[in-house]
Amino acid sequence: TAWTVGAKENTGDGHRAGQRVGAAFDLMDDAWWGPAIPVPGSPYFCLAERTLPGGLMINAAGQRFVNEAAPYSDVVHVMYDKNPTSPCIPAWLVVDQNYRNRYLFSDVAPTLPLPDAWYQAGAAVKNWSLDGLASAIGVPGAALKATVSRFNNQAFTGRDTDFKRGDSAYDHYYTDPAVVPNSCLAPLWAPPFYAFKIVPGDLGTKGGMVTDARARVLRPDGSVIPGLYAAGNVSSAVMGRSYAGAGSTIGPAMTFGYIAANDI
Repeated sequence: TAWTVGAKENTGDGHRAGQRVGAAFDLMDDAWWGPAIPVPGSPYFCLAERTLPGGLMINAAGQRFVNEAAPYSDVVHVMYDKNPTSPCIPAWLVVDQNYRNRYLFSDVAPTLPLPDAWYQAGAAVKNWSLDGLASAIGVPGAALKATVSRFNNQAFTGRDTDFKRGDSAYDHYYTDPAVVPNSCLAPLWAPPFYAFKIVPGDLGTKGGMVTDARARVLRPDGSVIPGLYAAGNVSSAVMGRSYAGAGSTIGPAMTFGYIAANDI
């Protein structure tokens, strides 16, 4: 719960009401995940920052493990899937000063210093060398330097042959069109270097009551519970375990709310 940005009032009342009348549920093990930075107060849900060119995410071994520009739910799925054998909770987003000079980070304007509280909380680390940064975050220095070197070479060619960052249209949603040949990729070269702690945050649950195409709630045997409808995050996500793009919760909530009202 320390990592969620969901409303604290969302305590599953709708889900419990459905359980009491025998509704079928699905995806209760899943969520609208998203990489989050545990800054003091409320965690920061990290969207554009991990996608912008000049940054990469690493695991505890100092190696990349995911397409940083992938849908945010997918990135956290990878974090959980790989963590047992290759720890990446927490992971780290590594950027350089060139990145900080060009892009907004949370509500911190380009070139302006990050809040001291971020450093004090361990959410951000800064060092003038990659070796020093690696030591400060507890990853192997040689591995981090090798990872950055490989990433830089891929940035110059414009092709991420390891994780295909930039191959899909979605990857370019939060990028810099001034960067070529791939607006997702830019080298890290300008000290000081920064690392931001990344934890598996979330916006809310994906799990909920199973519904049919008319938004009617179903029992486990597939029969309809008369008079009960569900839409939005109280229903099992029509998007399944992935994320199609901006509006993947709001769009279905509006659509199936409309369908339910018409059916009623």
